[in-house]
Amino acid sequence: MLEVSGLTKRFGGLAAVKDVSARFERGKITAVIGPNGAGKTTFFNLAAGTYRPSAGTIRLDGQDITGMRPDKVAALGLARTFQTTTLFEDASVLDNLIVGHRLRTRSTLLDVVLVTARLTQDEAECRKKAEEALRFVGLEHAAPRVVADISQEEKKRVAFALALATAPRIVLLDEPAGGVNPEETVGLAALIRKMAESGLTVGLIEHKMGMVMGLADHIVVLDHGEKIAEGNPADISRNEAVIEAYLGADHPPTPSADQVPAGAPHAPV
Repeated sequence: MLEVSGLTKRFGGLAAVKDVSARFERGKITAVIGPNGAGKTTFFNLAAGTYRPSAGTIRLDGQDITGMRPDKVAALGLARTFQTTTLFEDASVLDNLIVGHRLRTRSTLLDVVLVTARLTQDEAECRKKAEEALRFVGLEHAAPRVVADISQEEKKRVAFALALATAPRIVLLDEPAGGVNPEETVGLAALIRKMAESGLTVGLIEHKMGMVMGLADHIVVLDHGEKIAEGNPADISRNEAVIEAYLGADHPPTPSADQVPAGAPHAPV
């Protein structure tokens, strides 16, 4: 679904991302992990069009999107969330989400001035998609509430729903469990799994390693802007370079698939 080759981003003399190649397989969850300052968010910003790469290529479902504007990338089916959840605090949850589907509509300023049938149809479609996204994330009861009055965990779910309202094929989630408690983390992890099971491709940046090891099908590890390892959770948890750079010697190794008894739960979140 998403493939980057030789991706590099320089800010002056600093290479925040350096010659990184990676693939995000269709319908899978791919996690990007590493210490603070490793280049993870810059990597997502490049993929989503927020930054233009200094070198390398980005392909979305085979189409070259290198250097494309963020709105164009979103229209092609790539949505993302951010570390800091920024919403319209004084608007309702539903109104926040209605905005998300606007990139799929066709009405123009002239339609707004003339209140055309096309505008009415687009508004109805945006509301429908917003309501569907709210049901998906389990917040349909919060539709009329003002965003400023909902919890941090609920804001995370609204951010997920906003991404879903754009009708994406791939979603990049930047630290979705940041700032929430362990019980809420479990709920968000279940929602991310639900997104993948619905057919979405998911990219995930997260520092909660229990969550990553329990969710990810594939992991890419960055350190100082460079890819130092990639593989399944079991391989990554045993990789000496990853342990030294990020996980630490005390991190418990994740069992490989053939070591997990049938019916056993995923790694703890």
